Amino acid sequence: MTRDELFTLLAGLRQARVAGKRAPHKPLLLLWLFGQFAATGSSAASYQQAEAPVSQLINDFGPPVASVVASRQRAAMPFVHLERELWDLRDADGIPIGSDVPERRPQLLGRGAVGRLRAPVEHLLADPGVMAAAARLLLEQHFTPILAELICAEVGLDMADLDLAGSVWKGGLDRSKLRRRGFAEEVLRAYAYRCAMCGFDGALGRHPVAIEAAHVRWHSQDGPDEVTNALALCALHHALFDLGVLGITEDRLILVSELYVAKSPAGQAVDALAGKPLLAPRPRHSPVDVVHVSWHHAQVFKHYHLGAV
Repeated sequence: MTRDELFTLLAGLRQARVAGKRAPHKPLLLLWLFGQFAATGSSAASYQQAEAPVSQLINDFGPPVASVVASRQRAAMPFVHLERELWDLRDADGIPIGSDVPERRPQLLGRGAVGRLRAPVEHLLADPGVMAAAARLLLEQHFTPILAELICAEVGLDMADLDLAGSVWKGGLDRSKLRRRGFAEEVLRAYAYRCAMCGFDGALGRHPVAIEAAHVRWHSQDGPDEVTNALALCALHHALFDLGVLGITEDRLILVSELYVAKSPAGQAVDALAGKPLLAPRPRHSPVDVVHVSWHHAQVFKHYHLGAV
């Protein structure tokens, strides 16, 4: 396997979207395996070892799930279905497990399922530059820059190494995925350099600080670089919006997830945003499109389900 063949496989992961929702299960399993390999020199992991940390990653950075039972075994799907060109999955007796077995916890635990990235993949990942470029490819293709930092911290990858790697692989570069030049400045001007949620408008001299252009439907998920798919947000509320702590109703009122908790007055100030209207953009700009609001509400916002804490 060559480096470009590896990157092509990573860029083309098959994803089973249910009801149109994004499915970052395989990328998150791979990133966790990359972290294990970086720490130990081996990506071998039993399902028993992987279930809790990988399921938690999917719960934290994937769409919400209603069932408590399902939330605890979300690692089963990628553990079974990760492409066999990348992944070798066997039972306790060393017999290969096919991708047609039920993606269920009892079956995987009962068979003592153990997976490992194939030897040619591990050989390539032993090069820190390839590891960094592979991780960056997955992060850029499936998440936002803010979430990328948090995911790296969770799986034990060094974000500084990823930054140095840059975009090493050019073979599958999709020009449509590049952000439109001038998009961020257009959004900030539309909102008069104010956070659309809290009104923060700080500046250092002539330069606004900690005000960012936030996609509502993520750029990595085909969200357009248009003001109707964006908000100007302060750095704090941008992070909370990408994490699903904050959301928006179709009437453009602010939502705060019931799963969010805070004890300090500063933390509780986030709860105080609930029900408040978003600041509107300047008159010649249209507000956020309801289509993008609905996408964020379904795929990012952290809904509370009875007993799901």
